[in-house]
Amino acid sequence: MMSLRTNADRLVTQILTGEVWPPQADRHGYRVDPDGHPFLLPGMGGVTMAAHIGEAATGYASDHLEPGLSIRHREEGANFALQFLTCVGNTVTVRSGPAAGARGVVLGQHAYVLADFADEDLREITTGDAVSVEAVGQGLALLDHPEIRVKNLAPSLLDRLPFRTADDGTLHVEVAARVPAAAAGAGGGMLSEFANTDLMGAYPGLSEDLSLGLESLRIGDIVLLEDQDHSYGRGYRPGWVTIGVISTGECRLFGHGPGPSTLLSGPASAFSIEVRDSANLAAALAAPSRSTQEDTRA
Repeated sequence: MMSLRTNADRLVTQILTGEVWPPQADRHGYRVDPDGHPFLLPGMGGVTMAAHIGEAATGYASDHLEPGLSIRHREEGANFALQFLTCVGNTVTVRSGPAAGARGVVLGQHAYVLADFADEDLREITTGDAVSVEAVGQGLALLDHPEIRVKNLAPSLLDRLPFRTADDGTLHVEVAARVPAAAAGAGGGMLSEFANTDLMGAYPGLSEDLSLGLESLRIGDIVLLEDQDHSYGRGYRPGWVTIGVISTGECRLFGHGPGPSTLLSGPASAFSIEVRDSANLAAALAAPSRSTQEDTRA
């Protein structure tokens, strides 16, 4: 298999800013799960010390679990830039408070940009702390695979992911799970650069007839969404597939669930897929850069 040729040397990096946004609720408090049970649980926003990259996405007493830092900008236009231009794998740096200087990594988008940090750093971070993002990746293209659209993917991370050009010319991708089209829930119809796709059918402890076999998903899992086209939005298209990374966890609302941020999308014929448990951001982030290895060999 061959390494991937890209236009990474022509991409632009912008330094975006935001802050850690506080969790929010309304006076009614309770929501209702798919079986009609009311619940009141922590979830979106703030600093969340649960479910690091590589850890289980489900099984928590949580709703719309957003691991690590939930980041946004208080000005609407600047916040859209943060959402649209930040890519999975970008570096996030804390700029204020006791944890100033701490660095983490973007793991995806939801209502906020989500960033994973070590627990010792999370304990020192609070809502309102300023952060910056080295945003680079939108506009990335696979030069030998023009039919595949790349979304929300930092070139430095692409270089570590289990993606290769196969001998038959397809893009060989390792995934931790194949997700049926029936699982695609909230997020359909939205821009694929914004938020993520919630996956139904991962409701541990609820009705067995709701299961689609997704309860074992982990944060950071690379997954295949069958019959999904995220090239220009998100929708059902037979014969197409989307590759995403699980960026959010447990969610007890019907039609919602752990969700992948979009990375790649194109006709299924452009891909060759291999299911491997190791297909997770944890392995990718720990792996040396392929380009660095090639430079060393040269």
